[in-house]
Amino acid sequence: MKNTNLKIIPLGGLGEIGRNMMLYEYEDSAIIVDCGMMFPDNDMLGIDYIIPDFHYLRSRKEKIRGIIFTHGHEDHIGAVHHLLQEVQAPIYGTPLTLGLVKVKLSRRGMLDSATLKTIKAGESIKLGPFKIDFFHVCHSIPDSIGLGIDTPEGLIVQTGDFKFDHTPVDNWPTDYAKLVEFSKRGVLALISDSTNATRPGWTPSEMVVSEALDNVFKNAENRIIIASFASLISRVQQAVNAATTVNRKIAFVGTSMVENVKMAKALGYLNIPKGTQVSINTALELPNHEVVIMCTGSQGEPTSILGRLARGTQRQFDIKKGDTVILSSKTIPGNEEAVFSTINDLFRKGANVIYEEIAPVHVSGHGSQEDLKLLINLTKPKYIIPAYGEMRHLKQAAILAKQTGIPDKRILVVENGKIINVKDGKIKVRGNVSYNTIFVDGSGVGDLGPDEMRDRALLSKDGIVLVHINLNKNERLHGKPEITSRGFASSQDAEEILRRLNNSVVNSIKSSNGNMERNVIRTVKSYLYKETRRKPTVMVTVSRI
Repeated sequence: MKNTNLKIIPLGGLGEIGRNMMLYEYEDSAIIVDCGMMFPDNDMLGIDYIIPDFHYLRSRKEKIRGIIFTHGHEDHIGAVHHLLQEVQAPIYGTPLTLGLVKVKLSRRGMLDSATLKTIKAGESIKLGPFKIDFFHVCHSIPDSIGLGIDTPEGLIVQTGDFKFDHTPVDNWPTDYAKLVEFSKRGVLALISDSTNATRPGWTPSEMVVSEALDNVFKNAENRIIIASFASLISRVQQAVNAATTVNRKIAFVGTSMVENVKMAKALGYLNIPKGTQVSINTALELPNHEVVIMCTGSQGEPTSILGRLARGTQRQFDIKKGDTVILSSKTIPGNEEAVFSTINDLFRKGANVIYEEIAPVHVSGHGSQEDLKLLINLTKPKYIIPAYGEMRHLKQAAILAKQTGIPDKRILVVENGKIINVKDGKIKVRGNVSYNTIFVDGSGVGDLGPDEMRDRALLSKDGIVLVHINLNKNERLHGKPEITSRGFASSQDAEEILRRLNNSVVNSIKSSNGNMERNVIRTVKSYLYKETRRKPTVMVTVSRI
């Protein structure tokens, strides 16, 4: 009787959109699949992005035999530099995926210390007790793969992001034959993309986007500015093709976009006819009807190229009246407010804005309901574990699995941190690992928690009032208290309110008996609420002179 079992632990991407990461652990060996980042919610003020919690890995880093990336999107590779600060293990990925990883690591001076190993769809490798078969899947970026992981406890198929596209941009459909081969070998568990489990039907082909872009490019009279993810190499190729058709030149703007295009061209994943690509400086000197500019900012990020254009803070060039602006990517859940604000600002500047709701300038790279049902029927898994989605997506994927004949007891809806135990052909969810939300704020990683986020929310709500008190050597008030505020009220109103507050603060100081600061805070809060019905954050500082 075996005393060990396989553990599969989601460390990101289950119960949320983004920061995808899965750990497979067996005895003294483990492998990591993906390590991505996630956009912050609107109420996460000042946060740049969110990464997986590596706490569980720290005590097991010697076990890690390899890190495998399924494709090059930020939600799957975006936290690689953070992971390599914790774990030293070889990284495996297809040529384009590793190219995008290299760009990311080079920017941070970490490339020389990383071990990168190129793999291709159709190949297999062995890492400890794990034999991994790589199979091609269609997604919105070339060189995407899924994994068939042969473990001592059975075959686990993890799809990565996928859809069934019969006419992909790169003419390389998902590997149906490999999926059928897995079913003949016997799939113990299918860990499946469920991002689009709530969408009926089939996900449209990428060729729909090519047709839509061709139509927009033919009808645009002035400049065309197209925004997308910097890693969306397929979309870059479609934009180049459309520009070539109407004899326009294309320029790329933004560090990540420029670096990724350069890398993809060098590896042969981008075909840009000679003379079609120009620098942004050259593009700005050409007649408007000859220009296409491709940049980042399709998620409304305020510091992106498109975000700065919408707000009039881009130094190199501005939106001109009559420009056609195309947002060619899906709006990530939680980013709707920022995206629509950007669209509104672009319209105010006189641009004609084209986005997914009004024209098919983007299609999803994730399989919809019929794609997911076909996947289940091709692989015939004993168990199914929905992945890559919020709880509503995971639950809907579970319903679809039941419709295909998978019994309830073999459909496991699991969220981050739960331990999936595999032993003797049976799978049970039992136990969990420490798992927290890790915020990245500038150079700070994980040093902000719920308390700090709550403080930021309070500061953003009613502002802050600062009271500075000078005490003499006898611990008595010297001069008048200095009371200032930020974000509490208009300057004129605040000045009058704080002037009237001064006497109350002085009386509070004089009547204090060992708890002066607490007394002053209580007095200020009570007074301001009575006068304004607001509850600003109150801070008191004391100097002894």
